[in-house]
Amino acid sequence: MIVTLQPHPTPPGPLAALDQVAGHLGGEAVGRIVAASSDLSLVIDAEGVIRDASIGADLEAENIPGWLGRRWVDIVTAESRPKVDALLRDARPEGITRWRQVNHPSPSGIDLPIRYASIRASEGGPILVLGRDMRAVAALQRRLMESQQALERDYERLRSVETRYRLLFQISGEPVLVVDAGNRRVAEANPAAARLLGRPAKRVAGQDVIDLFDAVSTRALEAQFAALRATGQAGEVRAALPHGRGEVSVSVSLFRGEGGASALMRLVADPATVEAGPGQEAPTRAVIEAMPEGFVVTDSARRILTANAAFLELIQLASEGQVRGRTLDQWLGREETEAQALFATLVDHGSVRRFATVIRGAYGGVEDVEVAAVSVAGARPCMGFAIRTTPRRIPEGRFSGGRDVPRSVEQMTELVGRVSMKTLVRETTDLIEKLCIEAALRITRDNRASAAEMLGLSRQGLYAKMRRYGVGDLDGPVEAD
Repeated sequence: MIVTLQPHPTPPGPLAALDQVAGHLGGEAVGRIVAASSDLSLVIDAEGVIRDASIGADLEAENIPGWLGRRWVDIVTAESRPKVDALLRDARPEGITRWRQVNHPSPSGIDLPIRYASIRASEGGPILVLGRDMRAVAALQRRLMESQQALERDYERLRSVETRYRLLFQISGEPVLVVDAGNRRVAEANPAAARLLGRPAKRVAGQDVIDLFDAVSTRALEAQFAALRATGQAGEVRAALPHGRGEVSVSVSLFRGEGGASALMRLVADPATVEAGPGQEAPTRAVIEAMPEGFVVTDSARRILTANAAFLELIQLASEGQVRGRTLDQWLGREETEAQALFATLVDHGSVRRFATVIRGAYGGVEDVEVAAVSVAGARPCMGFAIRTTPRRIPEGRFSGGRDVPRSVEQMTELVGRVSMKTLVRETTDLIEKLCIEAALRITRDNRASAAEMLGLSRQGLYAKMRRYGVGDLDGPVEAD
């Protein structure tokens, strides 16, 4: 038996099938199919001119009939012209082109977005362009963009608020803890709280807040947090700091954020001051402010916490706000090493008395001063400085030129930096000559001839030096050689 194999015919493609269907339908039916499958269809000749158009109901207000007789490339926006050229160039009878979005100027002022694909009816024949209205998609895109921009603005605003909060939290002089109200773990602690508790801020975070206090205060703090969770409010309690660092007054406030409840805990180290109320200035503060001598309190890093009016006058500034937070080194000492010596002595010995130095004013003034200082340990270590102006010492005798003659080595060394070395050596030599003449006259019981011989001088030379230095009584008769 002979079997003959014949190839199976290749199934027609979708366009061929469409041609077969179109062959059984009339031209009017094909037009209805095209209109139903697109929101807008255009028939364009070989010159790119629109010859016919089928418009959906949603596009009737866009004056599309006015496009007839015009080149398609002339009725689109500038950035869409290359797309129109590509749609006309790529149109083939074999298949439809890929879809491209083209924007048309619209009488409403908002561009009309249409997504087009094209197909050529036959070689050299007209081009059929099918379009889909993209206004709904464009509106969604605009809303999405507006939402993203609104989110960005909100994010920037929140970031700005967070920056201000963190800045205030860090520079606040009041000790503050942020605590998780559920498990009492410390979320954040500002530097003032860390100093008061005597621990670095990183070691405070994550701890059970009750463990930061002495065990004798555990029951009071637990009761405070229980009342806070139950009613949202809790009264103020007194709690002892560990290692004998004193007592503080603890108050808590509940707030909600990030899906949970947190507590803001304020620690006040000096309840007596708080109870006095605003406007009732502590007597100590009033006394310090009225002192005629300069008084400054700094922290352990030498940053000024408070200063009285006398100190402000010394440094030629008007208000305490101009110096608060700045280091005392900026005004104290002739050189940086002098201030460092003062602070080093203060750290080593706890106090300094009668430290001679100078205060440099903001406008170039220099004042000789004596400093007495003390270092105070505690929850907030600080240093206090009493600064007294000193008049120039007036020792006995005079240098040449009217300056005072020092009577000791200490007085001479105090002149270093105030007069030149050449002047100091010359005038120190004069001092030694005077002291030698006085000693010789004392030894010889005022026998000037013997004194001159002892000093290796002629009597006339001795008398000249005695007149120069004002030594002895030269009103009597002068001894002959």
